[in-house]
Amino acid sequence: MIIEPKVLKGFRDFLPADEITRRELLEKLEASFRTYGFVPIDTPALEYAEILLGKGAGETEKQIYRFEDNGGRDVALRFDLTVPLARFLAAHKAELNFPFKRYHISKVWRGENTQRGRYREFIQCDFDIIGSDSVASDFEILHIMYNTLRSAAGGDVNIHINHRGLFNTFLSRLGILDKSVDILRTVDKLSKIGKEETLKLLSDSVGDKKAEELLNFIGIKGSYTETLKAMTSAAGSGPDSERLAAIHNFLIDSGISDSVILDPSITRGLDYYTGIVFESFLAELPDIGSICSGGRYDNLVGLYSQDNLPGVGTSIGIDRLIAGLDALGRLKKVQTYANAAIACVTEASGGAYQALAELLRKEGIACEVFLAEDKLTKQFQSAEKKGICWLIIPTSENPLKSPLTLRDLQKRENREGLGIDEIIGILKG
Repeated sequence: MIIEPKVLKGFRDFLPADEITRRELLEKLEASFRTYGFVPIDTPALEYAEILLGKGAGETEKQIYRFEDNGGRDVALRFDLTVPLARFLAAHKAELNFPFKRYHISKVWRGENTQRGRYREFIQCDFDIIGSDSVASDFEILHIMYNTLRSAAGGDVNIHINHRGLFNTFLSRLGILDKSVDILRTVDKLSKIGKEETLKLLSDSVGDKKAEELLNFIGIKGSYTETLKAMTSAAGSGPDSERLAAIHNFLIDSGISDSVILDPSITRGLDYYTGIVFESFLAELPDIGSICSGGRYDNLVGLYSQDNLPGVGTSIGIDRLIAGLDALGRLKKVQTYANAAIACVTEASGGAYQALAELLRKEGIACEVFLAEDKLTKQFQSAEKKGICWLIIPTSENPLKSPLTLRDLQKRENREGLGIDEIIGILKG
């Protein structure tokens, strides 16, 4: 009996063209993080369920992949990289230098409904600063978001920010802070379910009058200064509004204030956020949703240790970013990393072909060696299908010491009688 080669819903195989695209994007992001002095870490995909659910009940618990392993342990697949980070910090605090700037790029799993750019298995790309409660650390995360996303997206991005503390102060004024968890998760769905349905859900929770006041608050719009003034008027002044004002000054001084929007509707549904929160959108395709979200979570590490560490960070949704770039036509898909190939004229010369290819590789030119002797026309077609630009055709059994032919596969033109140094010059040029 042959087993049907099927894949679970919300999970995917990646063919070379898609995986090359994804890896090149990840390499670009990782290179950007390193320029800011961030370092990589990794944690297990599987954790004890109590670790992951310590502060993530409700919606998160419904989405988590949880089961009993062969040893009878209650375990679960990580649903994000932030909660495992908290456990990691509690376990390794004595081994780390603070403020600790880390990035983590790896797979996570959520049993949620699939949609455009959203799957049940996907890569998250997180970067965080742990051990600093300064305005500068909040701003540095914003600055990385701005530079890294613009570089990866090849265009403008808009970063929407808010402050969870200021929002909670407003809830206190209304006398409904005790219902903040439900309110936050409802408000977080505003862009998905619309104003009318959001108002209905809020009315069911806090009553019609307070629901209207909530919607009025999260609907405040204007310039950064105008919005902050209106929010402060509604919630009251204090350290949270002062922090948002300080961040605005940082944004102006760094020259990126035009790309950052103060938006009181941004709340983030998870209840471990305590300060600034962010969501980022492709300027030309905002409807695809946030491609980078996060915030400050000063109390998270305290779940696993008596010591507490303030933290701020964010996560890039790689699959959603790729879906957006694909929709904008900004992805160049290729089938191979090789820019050149050596044609196989006779299989007995395979060793010499590899030696020839190695001369190109040492010059930074990725080069593939064709393995099977075949008609040159078929080798041309194979190279073109892979997206290879140049094909080097040996003219004798000793290609290292005899003239070579270089075929430009895009123009379909040959240059004959070339030495390897000449070919390297052409390819590098």
